[in-house]
Amino acid sequence: MGPGFTRRFLKLAGGEKKRLGSVMSSIASEFSGVTAVTKANVYFDGKVVSHTLMFPDGSKKTLGLIYPGAYYFGTGKPERMEIVAGQCSVKLKGQDLKASYKQGEFFDVPGNSGFDIEVSSGICEYICSFL
Repeated sequence: MGPGFTRRFLKLAGGEKKRLGSVMSSIASEFSGVTAVTKANVYFDGKVVSHTLMFPDGSKKTLGLIYPGAYYFGTGKPERMEIVAGQCSVKLKGQDLKASYKQGEFFDVPGNSGFDIEVSSGICEYICSFL
């Protein structure tokens, strides 16, 4: 982890620390030189919507909106979810710990896994990077 990141931990019984996620000093406000896929990815009757960006190096990201509600997403590849605006609560598959994230923070999800995400009010805007 390089400059511009701060890690967040939860202290467990016995002094063990569990990583919750990280805070980024800045999240991209725009991407240049990309191809935007015009067909939206629509989930949960339109309560979660994203668009895919394709980068010249072959990588991709999605930019999306999550409206209030609780949703589960499975992952194939590892993902990083950066919160651009709003806030959400997340529980990674196989963990009992639920963590809250807000603008400027991110969380990582392992491949072949998943996560529950809940938005209680407003809209949560995100960037999902496929790692």
